Amino acid sequence: MIRLNSLGTKLMLAYLAGMVLSIALLVAVAVAVLQGTFLARMDLADAAEEMAGRILFDSTGQPVDLQVDDEDHDVGNLAWVFDSLGRETAYRVLDHTGKVALLSPAGAQFWPQGGAVDRLEPGSFDFEREGVVMHGMTERLVRGGTTWYFQMAASNRFMTLLHRVAIPLVAGGILAFSLVLLAVFGLGAFIVLRYTLRPLRMVSESAAAISPRSLHTRLATEAVPAEVGPLVESFNRVLERVEQGYRVQQEFLANAAHELKTPLALIRAQIELQPPDADGSRDALLRDVAYMARQVQQLLLLAEASEAHNYQMGETRADEVAHEAAAYLQRRAEAAGVRLTVAAPEGGVRWTADRGALFTLLKNLLENAIEHAPAGSTVDVEVAAHSLAVRDHGPGVAADQLSLLFARFWRGPHRRDLGAGLGLAICQEIALAHGWQLTAAPAGPGLRLSLALQPASS
Repeated sequence: MIRLNSLGTKLMLAYLAGMVLSIALLVAVAVAVLQGTFLARMDLADAAEEMAGRILFDSTGQPVDLQVDDEDHDVGNLAWVFDSLGRETAYRVLDHTGKVALLSPAGAQFWPQGGAVDRLEPGSFDFEREGVVMHGMTERLVRGGTTWYFQMAASNRFMTLLHRVAIPLVAGGILAFSLVLLAVFGLGAFIVLRYTLRPLRMVSESAAAISPRSLHTRLATEAVPAEVGPLVESFNRVLERVEQGYRVQQEFLANAAHELKTPLALIRAQIELQPPDADGSRDALLRDVAYMARQVQQLLLLAEASEAHNYQMGETRADEVAHEAAAYLQRRAEAAGVRLTVAAPEGGVRWTADRGALFTLLKNLLENAIEHAPAGSTVDVEVAAHSLAVRDHGPGVAADQLSLLFARFWRGPHRRDLGAGLGLAICQEIALAHGWQLTAAPAGPGLRLSLALQPASS
């Protein structure tokens, strides 16, 4: 589909419009010229100038004939015209007094007496002969110090006949020339535009690839056209400000979480040192502190997961990490009445990943599944060569809420615990850092969270 808002399309359309306008103007000029006498006068002027230079003079300097022995010359090839068409065209040579020195076969009766014909002024003139308009041309030539005047005339109907023969040839030539010009210059314009706009496409692709994990990237300005360079530089300055703001936010998040860990640990220690009370307020305070400590820990994990430099990639046995995460949460699953199963290919599965981050991702996925799975059900982990899935058999998530699963601080309505709503957000950050794709889909019953090492192209 042609994009009318494309710069390349607009330039090509402008080129085509210019070409069509030029051709139309050329045709209009040609029609105007052919309809008037300008072309006839120009043809006569050229022919008269050529023939005047072929006058033969005798030893006394008198004009005696017209040289027509050169069969390859245009004038020689047209010499028969003056013999056969004496009523339509003729020539003569006069001296400075107007006396005729040389006549074509048409004779003296072809030429009228008086008027512009006898004034011997170089240039064009018209006269009428037997009701037919004649176009004439006078040329001055000097031979041996003597001035002579060559006159040539042709009837309007004869010139019209010649033009009727020539017009189709001229029109065909113009059409062929226009088509060749359109094709050649059109191809040239297409190649030039493609080459010129290529840096813009590359800049656009680079800008589209920038994410919170690659805010340090800057768009190249070397090959960008000078007209677009300031825009790209402004975009790079915007990226600098965005990167700075993002770094400040991440640092604040991590620093705040670190600063909260110590006071929470002291508060918990002080509460635990208090003797048990009858109303259970001590236990309620401990639960509140535990909840706050979990949130702080999740915030720390989220801050760490958002920074690419915190990852150490290497070959990792994904099946072993899956078994470790299941064993780590085994007691929690038993407390909820949920059974954990892990299925992996024999011989193991090796991925390129940060082992600790992969463990955190699997642990969070399993925790989320355990919290939503009903007692007596199973939570299944399936590990494959290029994918991993965790499925529970709980109530699932409504279709309109699937997009909220990985949002920060969003919590499902069926959780048993008081989580911070950051577990799946951390999983998503870890997946993005590895170039993986984490998605959720209804499993009927339950929810299936899938991790693909090679994201499907959209």
